[in-house]
Amino acid sequence: MSISQAESIVKRSKSISIVIPTYNESRNIVRILDSLNISIPRDLDAEVIVVDDNSPDGTSNTVEEYAKRQDKGLDIQVIKRTNKRGLSSAIVKGIEHAKGDAVVVMDSDLSHPTQTIPKMIEELHKSDCDIVVASRYIKGGSISGWPFKRKLISKGATKIAQHGLGIKIKDPMSGFFAFKRNIVNNIKFDAIGYKILLEILVKAKNAKVKEIPYNFIDRTSGSSKMSISVGVDYLKSVWKLYRYGKSVGESEKRTSVRFFSKAGRFYTVGASGLFVNYLVSFLFGSELANLWYLYATMIGIVFSMSSNFILNKIWTFEDRNFAAKRTLQQYVMFLGFSGIGAVFQLFVVYVLVETRHMNYSLALFIAVAIASVGNFLLNKKWTFQEKVWS
Repeated sequence: MSISQAESIVKRSKSISIVIPTYNESRNIVRILDSLNISIPRDLDAEVIVVDDNSPDGTSNTVEEYAKRQDKGLDIQVIKRTNKRGLSSAIVKGIEHAKGDAVVVMDSDLSHPTQTIPKMIEELHKSDCDIVVASRYIKGGSISGWPFKRKLISKGATKIAQHGLGIKIKDPMSGFFAFKRNIVNNIKFDAIGYKILLEILVKAKNAKVKEIPYNFIDRTSGSSKMSISVGVDYLKSVWKLYRYGKSVGESEKRTSVRFFSKAGRFYTVGASGLFVNYLVSFLFGSELANLWYLYATMIGIVFSMSSNFILNKIWTFEDRNFAAKRTLQQYVMFLGFSGIGAVFQLFVVYVLVETRHMNYSLALFIAVAIASVGNFLLNKKWTFQEKVWS
């Protein structure tokens, strides 16, 4: 970026606040602060707010020592919380203390390049938008260092957010974004889960969003915060945001829209089931539980089918009657129809491949499509006792 461009940014953005939540990041935080000192234009009034959840490795002390020994540079503040309360709530705490006209949120594990921040601030004003999201999934964006399973989990979570919450952008799960401070002034944050951007996108009504590409680089030191509890918190967050969106909207009266809306939710829940199945199977088969892989897979299947049932009951079909006998009957029927769908899918694949000599990939697609439609209609009609076209 040229000097004239940087000066232009200064004129239009009086100040920025960079919020960095941390937990056990003492090996990374100094490199982040060094990089920020290099990347942020000197004429830009910038503050860095590190929110630390009482890291046992002394992350907050490392930041304080760094701030004391630098003669010139960024204004660095440390907010120390007495216990670990979660990533989203740490970001909200940083936003509450932010004095800048624009706020940048980034991770502390070196996965977010600080060189992207001036581009984000420039785009925030040049495009007259309210939120700029650094995206891994638009043209020019990429992910480096992630194994297939992490990419699959991320993609699954993204699809859940897009279809479940009606979010249009490509990377709503990004933890690297900037926004104008005023758009969150009237937002009451729930701060559930680990992606506060989702909450801002849902609750900042009519906010204009712009995505710019960047290369996500997986951490090289420290440990990932991914766990079963993180996945559960994410699903809780999506559910609460869905209920929020519904509470501020009007009820839909068109039968066709209601039908396809429920179908969309049903298939979104199915996608979440894949996410739950994979995550639970992986965690129980990993060093955390060290179970035999077949046992771990069976546990994953039970978890995913159970979560699918609960989410479909509450979200898709909006059934709030949890009487024990009724719920147990519905659960058994749901499992039964799921089993029938699986057998039917195998039968269709066999017939198409063996008798019609169809390509397996195409046969599988057709079988899954037919089985999933049947599964939705059977559960709609019999498990949750709704009219098919309603």
